[in-house]
Amino acid sequence: MSDRFFVTTPPVAGRAVLVGDEAKHLARVLRAKVGDAVTLFDGRGTAWPARVVSIGRDEVDLEAAAPLAAPIHGGPLVTLAVALPKGERQKWLVEKLTELGAGKLVPLVTERGVAEPTPSAIERLERGVIEACKQCGRNTLMEIDSPMTVAEVVAARPVGAVGVVTDPAGGPLDLAACESAAEVIALVGPEGGFSESELAVADEAGWRRVVLGPHVLRVETAAVAIAAACAVFARAPTRLTA
Repeated sequence: MSDRFFVTTPPVAGRAVLVGDEAKHLARVLRAKVGDAVTLFDGRGTAWPARVVSIGRDEVDLEAAAPLAAPIHGGPLVTLAVALPKGERQKWLVEKLTELGAGKLVPLVTERGVAEPTPSAIERLERGVIEACKQCGRNTLMEIDSPMTVAEVVAARPVGAVGVVTDPAGGPLDLAACESAAEVIALVGPEGGFSESELAVADEAGWRRVVLGPHVLRVETAAVAIAAACAVFARAPTRLTA
């Protein structure tokens, strides 16, 4: 067998321990046996080949080999500040953004938002990132930041970052500007769109309004479209703080 598992604590002296959901998945769902091969990753870019040493009721002990070489990715960091959609669409959003290499998802608090970024919702998003990383082979977790308003995201834009806002009245996404930027930060509003006051905040700060095609896109589709456009340039995340 060859499966990937997330470890919150990296191996020490060649030993690692899986606990919680990861241990249950390996021991009870996959019915692992002593000697089975797996891959461990810490969410910060490092992965280790490992073998199961022992299986307990609530944990699995493993012997880890030398860490695997981490791939190097160039291009800008990609941050999506998104007014979360409802229900299972959030899971799909997180899964696809993770696969596409986005560095960070910021749950966006907007005037017309329909889903509240509650602590339990944030926890589900974080778990979704881990599951997506396990599936797609990514070793760095996409960061789920604390909820922020449009004004807070705009104010926190670092020097060298390109800021874009999805809006039907915008122009095309400038990929050349995105490629040469240190970071691309995209604001994606709710189904009802951003309010005039929210757009004004971004306009005054020099953010570019962009349209992503001739059709009306759902929230998650718009976010994924931007991430896909920048996917060939994406790399590991950085912090964006208000």
